[in-house]
Amino acid sequence: MSVRILYFAALREAVGRSEESLSLPVGVATVGELQSFLAMRGEAWEALRAGRNVRAARNQRMVKGSEPVVSGDEIAFFPPVTGG
Repeated sequence: MSVRILYFAALREAVGRSEESLSLPVGVATVGELQSFLAMRGEAWEALRAGRNVRAARNQRMVKGSEPVVSGDEIAFFPPVTGG
């Protein structure tokens, strides 16, 4: 199963890329599991670890970590945005 992952703002700076395509390993079936999997990549990726204030969207719709991920999805991670 392959998905496209987008990183925005401070997360893009932390991980050093704006996007990637990824074949998901067995056991990664939700947005939250994907986020945890990515956070285990190493130091720069800890910006995505649980407990950090990270928002997610699946196919341009805001979602919670329990949202399922299917092949072909576009998953975006970004810090909360404030206006003012």
